[in-house]
Amino acid sequence: MSKKRVLSGMQSSGKLHLGNYLGALENWVRMQNDYECYYFVADWHALSSNYEDTAELKDNVVDLGVNWLAAGIDPEKSVMFVQSLVPQHAVLYLLLGMITPLPWLERVPSYKEKLDNVADRDLYTHGFLGYPVLQAADIILYKADFVPVGIDQLPHLELTRELVRHFHNIYKKTVFVEPEAKMAEVKKLPGLDGRKMSKSYGNAIFLSDTPAERDKKAGLIVTDPARVRKTDKGNPEVCHAYSFHKVFTPAERIAEIGTECRNATIGCVACKKELAKNIADYMAPFDAERAKWVGKSYRVMEILWAGSEKAQKVAAETLAQAESAIGISLPKV
Repeated sequence: MSKKRVLSGMQSSGKLHLGNYLGALENWVRMQNDYECYYFVADWHALSSNYEDTAELKDNVVDLGVNWLAAGIDPEKSVMFVQSLVPQHAVLYLLLGMITPLPWLERVPSYKEKLDNVADRDLYTHGFLGYPVLQAADIILYKADFVPVGIDQLPHLELTRELVRHFHNIYKKTVFVEPEAKMAEVKKLPGLDGRKMSKSYGNAIFLSDTPAERDKKAGLIVTDPARVRKTDKGNPEVCHAYSFHKVFTPAERIAEIGTECRNATIGCVACKKELAKNIADYMAPFDAERAKWVGKSYRVMEILWAGSEKAQKVAAETLAQAESAIGISLPKV
């Protein structure tokens, strides 16, 4: 039996951080042994909200490739490609846009949420509103059975499923697969200040940080604000450093740290120094692999170009079927 197909991507709008590694990359690596995986750099998606700031987009594409390879994505097992190198994404995006009801886009939760929270950019654009349609095109071009998503992405995936049904209902032909959510148990990691880890919040530990930079940032993690002195008893459940310990510290030690914090037998400085060491130990294999790929941008792009050529073949076949169903494909003369 052929393997089920998985499709997922990451925007090239910024450097990857520990949250990306734990929340997505580790899961991607596990899936490539059980599924036919297509992983893409979403550089067009990056333009939807960063269209005025494109100086680093090309470098970010390479950096994504470096981090994927360092994490263990194997180009012999998974197709690694770049969205903009597969023009079929744009064509299907246009065709789906012709049939997408405007209210479907306006009701996507993340649309209004970002409009309310992003004040430094003008997001009242066609590209930002139509982001979920491009996302749908990305997925259904490859007839993906599963899409790894977090809870916040479920509305986007449901819109993709609705668009598939809508297309089939209008044109009376079955072309696409309705993708299902692949919910995985992932390690959740806050930013240094307790908010979601994000480059835009300035609270991220990046995969490209040196061990020294990472250690320094670990020392900046916000702890229990009520614990002013070492002799003050703390509450680990409101300490963001403790949230990091839950991810990077051996299980048998986590409970001990919680007890020591509550009894004030360990200070925040010592606690975070121990945490920094545990992060370093956890990330050591990744760091070693990343060092092998840094400076080899030509080889990384060779892999991404080769993967994009493979992706184009699949995408072209699906797009031809969609155009035939619509009735706009013309025979060669």
